[in-house]
Amino acid sequence: MEKKEETGLDDAYALRTPEDSRRLYRDWAETYDESFAGAHGYVYPERLAALFAAQPGAGGATPALDIGCGTGLVGVALRAALPSFELDGVDISAEMLAAARAKAVYRNLIEADLTGVLPFEDSAYGGFISAGTFTHGHVGPEALNELVRIARPGALFVLGVNAEVFEAGFGALLQAFENAGDIGALRIEEGRIYAESAKHEHRTDRFRAVIFTRR
Repeated sequence: MEKKEETGLDDAYALRTPEDSRRLYRDWAETYDESFAGAHGYVYPERLAALFAAQPGAGGATPALDIGCGTGLVGVALRAALPSFELDGVDISAEMLAAARAKAVYRNLIEADLTGVLPFEDSAYGGFISAGTFTHGHVGPEALNELVRIARPGALFVLGVNAEVFEAGFGALLQAFENAGDIGALRIEEGRIYAESAKHEHRTDRFRAVIFTRR
């Protein structure tokens, strides 16, 4: 019998539709933490969680929503930094959500397509965090419209965006939000997605952390 090829980052970057995402992560969920995050030195979740926790008033930015929470790596890191923090997660993959649920760090976990209308009321959340969702083949800048809608005034955003895709509309939309008075205190920090010791072909990939508050 021919051995099944292992799922990897190139498969994730090649996604085109929400159904592609469901199919990929259905097959990857069980081994994702070990075969990808652990094996590739994927430190993005820890770095975004540390950035969030370091922001003034971060402890009060609850409840917060982990956008594209996957298996819950951001949740684990954020709850380690802020132990009593109230955090929900949303993801398109039921199987990834099951893996996140097993980590017992989320208040609620919701299955939803981030490219559509989200099943939350206006002003529902006081904080937003994301690592690995705004990237090649996944979720584009248009999803920010829904996040701004469900953010209460003063809500803290710390959203990681793959540096290569940032210019594909993210900067322009953020500027439009700022010009319209919807967001404030906008700044961007940059960092490495993988550990300095990583050896694979994507080891130098970087993120831009978009940090702002809802007005």
